[in-house]
Amino acid sequence: MDEEAEIRTAKEAADHELILAFGRLQGAANRLEYILGRALEVECGISHLVFEVLLILGRASEPGLSMRAVAQEQVLTTGGATRLVDRMETAGLVTRVESPGDRRGKLVRLTPLGEETAVRAARVHLENIKRYFVEPLPAAHRERFAEDLRVLSHTARDVLPRLP
Repeated sequence: MDEEAEIRTAKEAADHELILAFGRLQGAANRLEYILGRALEVECGISHLVFEVLLILGRASEPGLSMRAVAQEQVLTTGGATRLVDRMETAGLVTRVESPGDRRGKLVRLTPLGEETAVRAARVHLENIKRYFVEPLPAAHRERFAEDLRVLSHTARDVLPRLP
């Protein structure tokens, strides 16, 4: 029987095993985002989104990344990425530099304060990941769970359109 044909009422929809599983994944992600993001704000003075951009730039190292690349990595519009980087630049976390390959273009890279903030925030974040994301799971499942999340993330990423 077709899975769609099984759903005849809102109650059946709400109780469908796959819909429940995805809802739990989304609920866990939202709750963990709040818990871990709040810890970054309280302990490091930055949002989780700012932390993610610091990590993206840390991964890229020299000479930096274009605004388009930052936007693509964070699934932001280029305008949204520009506004975020503007705030990060005002806070002294990043700087814009001339692009060696494009005289009109600018690249974004970490400042020493951005590097220091990324390291301090990563230490806080890692402890909270262990506490709220890893420790609740049975030890025998952790590696497989991490691999399954990688597969889901990459599959979803590959479906998204690339920015022009």
